[in-house]
Amino acid sequence: MPDQALAERELAPEDKWWRFSASFNVAPSRYVPAVRLHEGRSEAVMMRWGLIPAWAKGDPSAGQWLRLSCWDLERSPLFRGPWLNGQRCILPFAGFYTWQLTPAGHRQPYFVHADGRPVFAVAAIWDRTEGDDGDVVEGCTILTVPANTLVASIQTATREMPAILRPEDCEAWLHGTPADARALLRTAPDTLLTGHAVSPRINSLVCDDAGLVRAVEAA
Repeated sequence: MPDQALAERELAPEDKWWRFSASFNVAPSRYVPAVRLHEGRSEAVMMRWGLIPAWAKGDPSAGQWLRLSCWDLERSPLFRGPWLNGQRCILPFAGFYTWQLTPAGHRQPYFVHADGRPVFAVAAIWDRTEGDDGDVVEGCTILTVPANTLVASIQTATREMPAILRPEDCEAWLHGTPADARALLRTAPDTLLTGHAVSPRINSLVCDDAGLVRAVEAA
């Protein structure tokens, strides 16, 4: 998660309600920065990472979706509503982690980030659920697309990566029709990203420091 000032410079939200600082190890259920459309204006808010469907009445046991393949947007009854209702948002990323299974059976983490850019935009959708006690939770899920050559060369299982938006596509993602937005969900070019092996300390949520993204020799 990038620094707030960098995220605001990259995404330029019109209304700013969020408050956060840089983080190097973002866990599920944590509140993360997001930019969405509200009454025709882009607003910056904090949302829970993990979408809980509206019908779940705030109960996380009903399911918390952290990521969703772009192919499931229209065909899944869980996500068709938010997608067709235009409940799209943008998450500012400083980078993301992915893992490679080594010949010795270890899961070696890698940090992937945009080459020369401290922040990039990732496509997401959000939903709102309200419990019987009136407590409201707004959560989001990251959209994924097929991995590019770089990410696929690291991963050994999923072969997917976050759907990265070009800077010139962010406004259309928020304001466009579902058809317009769908056309923006494409695999990022290999030239955009770079990656390197990092310490397995990332696997522990008690660790959250800049050393987590420092390059190390792969196991």
